[in-house]
Amino acid sequence: MNAARLRRPAATLAILMISAFPAAAAVAAAPLPTAAVRTADHPSDPLVWGKLLYQEGCASCHALSGQGGNGIPGVIAKGAAGTDFEVSTGRMPLGTIANQPIRRTRSLYTKDETAAMAAYIASLGVGPAIPSAAQVDWKNADLAMGGEVFRTNCAQCHSFSGQGGALTWGKQAPNLMLATPTQIYEAMLIGPNNMPQFSDATLPPAQKQAVIKYIEFLKEPANPGGLNLGRLGPVSEGLFGWAAGFTILVIIAVWIGVKAK
Repeated sequence: MNAARLRRPAATLAILMISAFPAAAAVAAAPLPTAAVRTADHPSDPLVWGKLLYQEGCASCHALSGQGGNGIPGVIAKGAAGTDFEVSTGRMPLGTIANQPIRRTRSLYTKDETAAMAAYIASLGVGPAIPSAAQVDWKNADLAMGGEVFRTNCAQCHSFSGQGGALTWGKQAPNLMLATPTQIYEAMLIGPNNMPQFSDATLPPAQKQAVIKYIEFLKEPANPGGLNLGRLGPVSEGLFGWAAGFTILVIIAVWIGVKAK
C-alpha cells in the first residue's frame, strides 16, 4: 500500500515532466520577438518607420535625438554606416547594459528595418554613409597590398589569420570570418569600440577594397602545407610538432625494446 502511494506522485511528476518537453521545445524553437513582428504594418516613409524603430529599441540608451549621455555614446557621428554595422551584426541593441557590444550574434532586425533606422540616423546629422556596392567591390583589388595593409594595421588585434584575439581588460577583437564586405568597410570607417577609425584620407578606398579582398582570401586560403591546424599560429604548430615528435620517439623506443628481447 505504501509503495503504491509512493509510486503515484512519482508517476504524476514523470507525466508532468514528459508533457513539459514539447512546450519547452516549442518555446526554444520560436523566433525571438523582433521589431518586424511589432510593426507588421509599418509606415511607408522609411524615415518615419526608422524613427519608430529607433524610439522602440535604441532611444532608452542613446536618447531620443541620438546624442547619448551618462557614459553612453551618441550615434549621430557614426552615421548610417555605424547603425548598419552595429545592428546588422547583432551587436546592438544590447540585451543588458553590462553586455560587451563586440560579440557578433543574430540580428534582431531585418535588412529593411536596419536600412530604415540607418536612414533616420543619417537624417539627424552628418556621419559616414553606408558604402555602396561599387565601394565594397573587391574583385579587382590588389591582394598583396591588402595583406600588407592588414598586417600593418589589423593583425595586432585580429591576428594574422583574422581569427580575432584577446585584448586588455576582458575585451576581445572579433573573428572576421563572418563579416561581409560591407561590414568590413563600415568597421574601417567608424572604428567600433577600441578599433581606430580609418577615414578615406587615412586609408583610401582602394586600400579598403584590398583589405576586404585579403580577408575574403583568409576565409578560404590555399593550404600547400596540408593541415591548417586552425590557423592559430606557432603555438598550435609547435604543440603539434612536440606531440607528433614524442609519439614517434615512443614508438621507436618500444620497437627497439621489442627487438632487444
